[in-house]
Amino acid sequence: MQLSLFDEKEIRLPSRYEDLDESYKGRLSPNEKLLSLINRAQKSMQINGGIRFLPIYGESGAGKSCAAREISTHIPSVRTFVLERKEIESKDELINRVVYERERNESKILVAVIDQYEENVADREKIPTKFIEYLSLLDRGDFRYIPIVFIWLTTSKEFQSMLQNATSRNRRILLEENFTIVGPLKDEWPRIIEETFSFHNNEKTLADFGVLKEDLVDIGRDTNTIGAAIESVGSVLSENIDNIQNLSEYQVIIMWPVADSLRNQRVMQFSKAREGYKLNWDFWYSQLNEEDRSQLPLKELNRTRLYFDFRVIPVRVADLHRLCINLDIEEISFGKTYIDRFKNTHFYHVVSGGWDTYEYNPVKERESKRSKDAEAWYDTVTEKSIRLGQRISKVFKECGFDSSYEESISSKYSRVRADIFIRRPGTTKSQVIIELKAYSSENTMPSTIKDAIKVTLRRHAQFAGFLQRQ
Repeated sequence: MQLSLFDEKEIRLPSRYEDLDESYKGRLSPNEKLLSLINRAQKSMQINGGIRFLPIYGESGAGKSCAAREISTHIPSVRTFVLERKEIESKDELINRVVYERERNESKILVAVIDQYEENVADREKIPTKFIEYLSLLDRGDFRYIPIVFIWLTTSKEFQSMLQNATSRNRRILLEENFTIVGPLKDEWPRIIEETFSFHNNEKTLADFGVLKEDLVDIGRDTNTIGAAIESVGSVLSENIDNIQNLSEYQVIIMWPVADSLRNQRVMQFSKAREGYKLNWDFWYSQLNEEDRSQLPLKELNRTRLYFDFRVIPVRVADLHRLCINLDIEEISFGKTYIDRFKNTHFYHVVSGGWDTYEYNPVKERESKRSKDAEAWYDTVTEKSIRLGQRISKVFKECGFDSSYEESISSKYSRVRADIFIRRPGTTKSQVIIELKAYSSENTMPSTIKDAIKVTLRRHAQFAGFLQRQ
């Protein structure tokens, strides 16, 4: 059975202003050069009166619409609105719209935007003269005391020149010649694209769909505008999404016992707890040094993360203590209270396949005699990881699972050893490989966790054939 990585609504990555979620538009970065011009126009109209006109050129996807339509987001004293076709073609309709906006925004400067109207009509060469004639008449008449800036967005340098030339008999209204919007710097594109994707996809990341920051940098080199880059990323997603699927029968889980809240928090940083402790790729990536970022096979490691539904789960040693005393004794019985407590852990819910039906509650570490006793006990068993894995495997057997420890698993590419191996027939991930990281509290550091994840990812990348063994 083929199962896509995410069963939420289809993924979205809007490349046009109109397709952005309304609540996201306010986050768009301001175009400081354009805002400066609007402020200049505001002062000029206050002193000299009349209206102003600004033709703006920019390549398709450069961010003209975003910059113009969101002026009022960054200058609260401005009211921005987009003119409809009938308001561009009819002087009476134009007057009605501006008067309407003025009555509802008396204390604000009006900015009326014409967004590439000329691309959808015939006789485009007649448009500049006709529209500027409207503006010149209104500048001396109906709009004489209405501070308003008209902005015309175009993807044609030639048409921008036609608009500018049409103001030759009333040059005062032209705010600036040859104004161009080029959009944000290319260095900022990866961050903007990732933020746009994450916002429109329930905080999922592009890496969750196999597209890494390095891919975004490469795409940026080959495109002229951020809009074109976003469309290219969309093409990559559409080509790859069917291939990035969770087809393996194995799930890989790092189990990390933690003796206190500090260590618990350190491990949790590397996972997304609400999503069943899936590896937080972005945080793990942020911990890599420059050498790692340049030398690690990141695309293959990310593919491994997705393929094996990779999890990193901290487990409080207080929930293991009473189940794991006397590790040298193989035949041992477990108290029901301790088993029930183990079954209530996040770790058990994930391994048992019951996470989707679990109502998430954050782990809360409390100072208590129980936790202190467990911490003291854990210090004595970190050198007995095999025995500890054997006991935890036995606990899973007590819970009704087919479980073993130190299990060697082979593929045609490589071999891995599971510290604990769980079989759960009937589930999509029918076999669970658990790596037990019984590190002492002193060694549970961000760098240690980062390196442990790196080693486990590489090992299983080789197991799946994504990397060759070295």
